[in-house]
Amino acid sequence: MSSPKEIPKNYDPIEVEERWMNTWKKESYYFDRNSKKPQFIIDTPPPYPTGNFHIGNAFNWCYIDFIARYKRMCGYNVMFPQGWDCHGLPTEVKVEEINGITKNDVPRDEFRRMCRELTHQNIEKMRKTMWRCGFSNDWSNEYITMMPEYYKKTQLSFLRMYNKGDIYQSEHPVNFCTRCETAIAFAEVSYEDRTTKLNFFDFDGVEIATSRPELLAACVAVAVHPDDERYRDLCGKTLKVPLFGHDVKVISDGAVDPSFGSGAVMICTFGDKQDVHWWKTHKLDLRKAIDLSGNMTSVAGKYAGMNSMECREAILADMEAEGILRNQVPLEQRVGTCWRCKTPIEILSERQWFVKVHNDEILEAANKINWTPEHMKSRLENWASQMEWDWCISRQRIFATPIPVWFCKDCGEVILPEEEDLPIDPTVDKPKKPCPKCGSTEFIGEKDVLDTWMDSSISVLNITGWDGTKTPDLFPAQIRPQGHDIIRTWAFYTILRAGAITDGGHPWDEILVNGMVLGDDGFKMSKSRGNIISPEEVLKEHGADSFRQWSAGGAATGQDIVFNWNDVIAASRFQTKMWNICRFVIMQLEKGEPEDAGPSVLADRWLMHKLSLTTKEVTEAMETYQFDRAIRAIREFAREVFADNYIELVKGRLYGDGTGRGSALYALRTSIDALCRMLAPITPYFAEECYSILTGKSVHEQSWVDFEFSDEDALVQGDLLSKVVSEVRRYKHDEKMALNAPLGHVVVYTPYEIDDCGDASATLSANVEWKCEKPDLQKVVSDVRFNFGLIGPKFRKQANAYMNAVRALSDEEKVNPPKTVVVEGAETEVLENSFEPVYAFRVAGEDVDVLQVSEDVIITVEKKE
Repeated sequence: MSSPKEIPKNYDPIEVEERWMNTWKKESYYFDRNSKKPQFIIDTPPPYPTGNFHIGNAFNWCYIDFIARYKRMCGYNVMFPQGWDCHGLPTEVKVEEINGITKNDVPRDEFRRMCRELTHQNIEKMRKTMWRCGFSNDWSNEYITMMPEYYKKTQLSFLRMYNKGDIYQSEHPVNFCTRCETAIAFAEVSYEDRTTKLNFFDFDGVEIATSRPELLAACVAVAVHPDDERYRDLCGKTLKVPLFGHDVKVISDGAVDPSFGSGAVMICTFGDKQDVHWWKTHKLDLRKAIDLSGNMTSVAGKYAGMNSMECREAILADMEAEGILRNQVPLEQRVGTCWRCKTPIEILSERQWFVKVHNDEILEAANKINWTPEHMKSRLENWASQMEWDWCISRQRIFATPIPVWFCKDCGEVILPEEEDLPIDPTVDKPKKPCPKCGSTEFIGEKDVLDTWMDSSISVLNITGWDGTKTPDLFPAQIRPQGHDIIRTWAFYTILRAGAITDGGHPWDEILVNGMVLGDDGFKMSKSRGNIISPEEVLKEHGADSFRQWSAGGAATGQDIVFNWNDVIAASRFQTKMWNICRFVIMQLEKGEPEDAGPSVLADRWLMHKLSLTTKEVTEAMETYQFDRAIRAIREFAREVFADNYIELVKGRLYGDGTGRGSALYALRTSIDALCRMLAPITPYFAEECYSILTGKSVHEQSWVDFEFSDEDALVQGDLLSKVVSEVRRYKHDEKMALNAPLGHVVVYTPYEIDDCGDASATLSANVEWKCEKPDLQKVVSDVRFNFGLIGPKFRKQANAYMNAVRALSDEEKVNPPKTVVVEGAETEVLENSFEPVYAFRVAGEDVDVLQVSEDVIITVEKKE
C-alpha cells in the first residue's frame, strides 16, 4: 500500500490522463539494443502525415499498443517504432492549394521544400494526438521517409535490385491516372460500379459493339471467336476503320466472348487489360490515341485536343450523321479508377521503371508467416495469382524519392551512382565519372520519382538496422500489424522487397490483420457521408481509455468495426464501476491488514479460483490478439464476480473485527492488483492511477499477471453460496422487503458440508443455517386462488357465495375438487379451472417459504415475526 491519501469519490478521466501523460517519460519505451531480453520488434504502419490522425489510424494503433505494453510486461525488449510515409500526391495537392500555385509554377527544389515543411507541421500535430491516446511508441526509432537518411536506403535498395536484374526500365502499357498525371500500380486501382452505354455500329460491314468509341482511332484489329460460325469466313480479312480509314485485320482468339455485344470486338491500344493481352499475343501495332493529360493525340485526327469524353460524344454524333450508329443499350460496368481521385484510369504505353514480381517466391515467404486471422492470407494469394504485369514503380511527380539514375546524353547508357554517394537527386547532382560506354560527360537526370510504396516496403529492413552490408541481426521482425485494405500493397510489396534484398528472407514471424472502422451508420467513414468521427472528439468527451476499450471490445480480429458512441459510453461506465471497486478495496486495506497467510474462507478461496481462471483466459486472449475476448473476461470478472457477488458477500467480515477479515483483505488486494495489471495494456491511464494509489508503483513496470489458484471444492461451493444469496435477495425484493431488512431464519439444504464463516448471514441480515441433508417438508394447503375471469361471468351475484363454498371444502377436496358444491342452498356444479390450491410448507411444525435452487438444493425461509 502507498501512503494513505484522500481518494476522489468520482473518477475524472480527463484530469487523470493529462496528469499521467505529462508524467510518463518517453525513454521508458525505448528499445534497448544491448538488452539480453528476447526481442519483440513491431513493423508499425507508417501513416501518411495529413495532420489528422484519423479514427482508423487510432483504432489500428490501439491494437499495436495493446501488444507492445503486454509484451513488455511479459519480459520482452519491445520496439514499437513510429514511421511516417511522407511522399506522394496528396501533399503536392495540398501545397498547391495552400499557396495558390501548381507544381510547375516554382522551381522543383522550392516545391519539394514547401512539401517537406508542410509534412513536418502535420507530423507534429499527429504526434500530439498519438501521445494523448496513450500509445507507448518508441520515438528513438522514429523514421521519416522524406529524410535523406531514410530515402538513402530506398535508393540503395533500388540499386541492389537493379544490379540483380529485379528492376528494369521498359516501354509497356501501364495504368495511368490522367488527373494525377502519373502511372499507378495495379494495387492502386479501385473499382466502382458505373452505368454507360454499349454502342452498336457498322464497322465496314461488320457490327461491332463498344463502350469506348473514343478509342476508335486506336483500333489495331478486330477479333472474333474461332468457333463463331457468323464470322468464320471473315478471319484473315482486312477491314477499314470507320471515320479514320486505316486498315485492320480480323483475327481469331478463344478469349472473345461470342455472347457479348455482336460477338465481334475491336482491339484498341488500350481499352483494358484484355486489349494488352491480345496486343502482346498477336504482336499488333501500337496507336497512342490518348496522351498523359487525358486528351486525344494527333492519331485521333480532327478530334485531337479533345478530352476523352468530348471525343466520345463527337464520334457518336458523327456515327449517327453517317448512318452507321445502329443501337445503344445501357451497360453496367466495373470501372477501374484511381484510388486517390476516383478518375477512370487509362492504360497507356510509356517508358516506366518496373520491379519483377516473382509470385512463387512471394507465396513461399508468405507461407513462413503466421497469419492472424488465418483466412487473410488468401487475399494475398489471390492477388499474387492475378498479377499479370510487373510492379510499375516510377511516378511522374515531384515530391518523392528520386530514382537514382542518369542517362548518357550521347549514347543513352544508364549510369548509376556509387552506393557511398547516396542519397542523390539526379536532377541536381551529376555523375562523378564519365560514361563508361562512350566517355561522354553530358548526362540527363531521371526526372521520374519512385512510388511511395518503394519507401514504406523497406520499413522492416530500416527498423531492424539494415545498412546495406548484410541481413540485419534483428531481422526478421516479430510482427506486422496492418489493415486488410493494404494486404495487396504494403504486405505484398514488403514480402517481395525483403526477399529480394535478404536473399529469400521473410520479413516477419507473423502478421496481424485488423478491420476497418465504419461510421455509426454502418458505412465506411467519408466526408461526403458526414459520418466521420475524429479521435479528438472522443478523447475530449470520454478520455483515451474509453476509446481504447471500444477498440478492444468492438470487433474480433480482422473484422470491420462500427464506431458507436454508446459503446464508448459503456466503456466509460465500466471505468466508473472499476473506480468504485478500487476505491472500496483501497479504503478497506488502509484500515489495516491482519496477518493472514492467504485465503482461508470459502468465499475468498472461491474468488481466487475464479481469478485464476480469468487470468488464464485473458492471457490466452492477449497471446492470440483476441482483445475483445480479453476485455470481456476482465469486465465479467470485475462486475459480476468481484463487485456484484464477492464484495457483497464479505462486507460483514470487512466491517467486523472477527475471524476471516485478513483472508478477505488478501483476496481483495490480490484481485485488484491482478485487475490493474490485466487492464494496463488496454487502459494504461486508469490502471496506472489505481495501481499507484494501491502500491505507490507504476503498473507498467510490473510483470504480467502470474497467478494460479485451484480449489475445485471451493469453486462448486462458492458458486452455490453466490446462487443462494442471489435467490434470497430476489425473494426479499419480491416480498417488497429492503435488502438490508432482517429476514429471520434461513436454512439451506444441500449435498455439501458448507462453512461460509457467516458471510451469507451477514449479507442477508438473516440467521442462515447450512444443512447437509434433505428437508423434512410438510406441504399443506393454506389458501385457494380463484380464477375471477371464469367465476365472475358464470356466477355474477352468486360469485362470493361460490367462493365461500369452495373455501369451506376440506384440504383434500381443494386438491381434488368434488363435482358440486352447495351455493345458497342449491347444489351447484364446480366450474373446471375456477380455482387452485395455494400450498404452504412447514418444517418441524413451523411455517416456511421454500425456494428451489436446484434439484438437490432447497432453501427454507422462516420470516422474522
